[in-house]
Amino acid sequence: MAQSECVIEINGLQTRFGNQVIHRDVNLCVYRGEILTLIGGSGSGKTTLMRQMLGLEQPYGGTVRIFGETRNNANRNSLKKNIRGRTGVLFQQGALFSALTVFDNVALPMRELHTLTESIIRELVMIKLKMVAIGSEHAGKMPSALSGGMIKRVALARALALDPELLFLDEPTAGLDPELSEGFVELILGLRKELNLTIVMVTHDLDTLMSLSDRIAVLADQRVITAGTLDQVYRFPHPFVVSFFKNMQHKTRPMNHWEQTWKTVPTR
Repeated sequence: MAQSECVIEINGLQTRFGNQVIHRDVNLCVYRGEILTLIGGSGSGKTTLMRQMLGLEQPYGGTVRIFGETRNNANRNSLKKNIRGRTGVLFQQGALFSALTVFDNVALPMRELHTLTESIIRELVMIKLKMVAIGSEHAGKMPSALSGGMIKRVALARALALDPELLFLDEPTAGLDPELSEGFVELILGLRKELNLTIVMVTHDLDTLMSLSDRIAVLADQRVITAGTLDQVYRFPHPFVVSFFKNMQHKTRPMNHWEQTWKTVPTR
């Protein structure tokens, strides 16, 4: 996959909460069509950075540009039309509304547009559920009646409700057993190809990271210390990187096999 323009461009970003500095001079580009994974230790600001990309939090300094528009300066109408309508989010635990059925959870973003009839919404909801392998017989169920894997899939259907170009995944396989996790990863890869998605993911799970990532960005020392392919990041000489990837030594497949099969992105 060749690199193209930056869908998200972060320059000189700073984040502070009182006297506590979280980010200092963060620079990062997310290329169109790639899956970029953010990793970092506890308190490194991974989720905060994702929230700033989404416009849910404002940085103390620096800029976040998404689809060519600066998040900090985007007015409400522009944000809704040009940015929020083009992005989807899968939250860590699914974050389905417990008082709404599966159908109504997926329909909610469509209804908020106030431009679609209920008959069209019904058709679109069923299409989205089918895309994530949820049968129509589950549409009337409440979230409490769903398994963990089904909750993830319904939440993914909701994230895709408005046909986004950019998808954010926060710990997408957290809480799933290995078999369900593998199936969910395959689903994401298939949807990425079918829908031409650009994906930003936060995960601490090595298997998910290895299976999905085109590039990995490492947050440490209050900045992005390196960003590159698995092999490039794996070889980066930093204590956090060494600690994070130490479990690779215990994997059954040798490193040279990963290097041969890894989805690399040519250096820009």
